[in-house]
Amino acid sequence: MAVWDDLVGQAKVEEQLAAAARDADALVTAHAAGEADPEASKMTHAWLFTGPPGSGVATAARAFAAALQCVSPDRALGGAPGCGFCTGCHTALVGTHADITTVAAVGAVVRVEDMRDTVRKSYTAPANGRWQVILVADAERLNEKSANAVLKAVEEPAPRTVWLLCAPSIEDVLPTIRSRCRHLNLRTPPVDAVADVLVRRDGIEPETAHAAARATQGHIDRARRLATDERARARRAAVLKVPLRVHDVGGCLKAAQELIDTATEDANQVAEEADTRETEELKAALGVGPGGRLPRGTAGVMKDLEADQKRRKKRTQIDSLDLALTDLTGFYRDVLALQLRSRTALANTDVRDAIERIAHDTTPERTLRRIEAVLACREALDRQVAPLLALEAMTLALRD
Repeated sequence: MAVWDDLVGQAKVEEQLAAAARDADALVTAHAAGEADPEASKMTHAWLFTGPPGSGVATAARAFAAALQCVSPDRALGGAPGCGFCTGCHTALVGTHADITTVAAVGAVVRVEDMRDTVRKSYTAPANGRWQVILVADAERLNEKSANAVLKAVEEPAPRTVWLLCAPSIEDVLPTIRSRCRHLNLRTPPVDAVADVLVRRDGIEPETAHAAARATQGHIDRARRLATDERARARRAAVLKVPLRVHDVGGCLKAAQELIDTATEDANQVAEEADTRETEELKAALGVGPGGRLPRGTAGVMKDLEADQKRRKKRTQIDSLDLALTDLTGFYRDVLALQLRSRTALANTDVRDAIERIAHDTTPERTLRRIEAVLACREALDRQVAPLLALEAMTLALRD
């Protein structure tokens, strides 16, 4: 399986990245000989991947990183990089390659201290790979200081370092950074393509795969989770009942609280496994055995880890709420489609009765106001408004 196989519906992007990976070795050789001509190469030192949620932005960046590190013997015979089986590809895809560093937001932002450490590493030679690859998973969350650190690195790059920045849109990245990157924009994969992947690679029944792909509107990761996780289906079902429960103030407040409780449960489930693993790894690195005490002077390290874990749990809760609000937006989109007699296929066919009832009892103007209320709630959460207050304001607006 080639590294590009997880890119669904992105043929043009795959073609561009494969061509760049083929040119990468020649560019390194030319740099060493002082003959590099970046304008003539399809490879460059900085890339910006953008696209809507579910389009596979991070997947594309990770696949490209793997192709750059590919050590398949077939390459000596003219084979394409990115075989998916060699040590370079495998370790890159699972996140253990020594020369691929991934930086993500801790909480709401990418911290400047993390970025400065990464920038320093970007100026070192690869340990055993072909390139030193820096993958910034949340480039839209760079604050002023961390963005300045990235800017300096992409302005004066090391000859064997490549930066891969991922963001929802090009406008989410500072102009000074994006102007120095080659931009690739991914599109939302077609529903049929996502369903086909779920059937072929995950062994999911075709009917279930199509329902999940349609419900998530082409978001492959969410579709896979919805098709394979009973808890995810139950949470989505609970969210889609909200429009039927906001007839009075009490129902609005209860619905908001239940959304918070569900998101908190999600965050706790994600955090429990990750926190335990990270804590044990840190203790092992510090030489602490089971039941042992931390060495003198290392308590601060453990406190820093706990603070990071707390921020991550809060971010996970917000992400879970955002997912619920996305489902809610899709519900009202279907309502509006019926009201306007659109030929657009409904995403939430499993709750068609509820959609038809609300479409009959309200007007398109009210539906648009409700969609605006959900979008306003998402923006409030992004501005770090208290989640319960934001959700209560939204559910009360849905009642109008």
